[in-house]
Amino acid sequence: MNTQRVLVVDDEPKIRMTVRGYLEADGIHVIEAADGPSALQSVTRDRPDLVVLDVMLPGLDGFQVLRRIREASQIPVIMLTARDEEVDRLIGFTTGSDDYVTKPFSPRELALRVRAILRRTDSRPEAAHEDDMLRFDGLTVDPETRTVLVGTDRTVELSALDFDLLFAMARAPGRVFTRRGLLTQVWGEDFFGDERVVDVHIRTLRRALGDDANAPRFVGTVRTIGYRFVGRPA
Repeated sequence: MNTQRVLVVDDEPKIRMTVRGYLEADGIHVIEAADGPSALQSVTRDRPDLVVLDVMLPGLDGFQVLRRIREASQIPVIMLTARDEEVDRLIGFTTGSDDYVTKPFSPRELALRVRAILRRTDSRPEAAHEDDMLRFDGLTVDPETRTVLVGTDRTVELSALDFDLLFAMARAPGRVFTRRGLLTQVWGEDFFGDERVVDVHIRTLRRALGDDANAPRFVGTVRTIGYRFVGRPA
């Protein structure tokens, strides 16, 4: 099995050193970058399996880096932010991050989240059969190419995690998923964090699909419980 590679991007050497120590203890190869441009170069050159990305960076900030990464790759990204306002988290998820950790953070918690995402992405099937394609009125989900088509001609760009979330629900139309159930299926049984992260990703998913929470075509809300896929089979 190849050693997994994680790119840690932060302009504070002490933070990079601490995160490196915890990840290397898990057998992960760590690559470091101290600014936005260097991070983008490393993504292209080193092809890491996951990126830990600080928001406040010189050169290009973390959100700009994330947007550029998403133009070419669905590599998982965990955002580090020193700002705890909800708007920063929403901006991060809107541009395609898979998780966030607020500074000051526990290095052990971050290592657990990294390991959970790597395990989830590593366990995805290498290929899918044509019969696995999901077709609904106005929506097609293709697990082989990991693409989503709204209508007949609009391809939707989703983060790897948002795709997994949509696919998990679309495979079982009408089934009610609790937040904890979605966390277990999509994030993994060892997810360590706030269950409300599901709500943030649902909002991002709806926005990408052009879905209205008040009159949903695809993702419906089950009040006080969770969510269900309401798309009609084509």
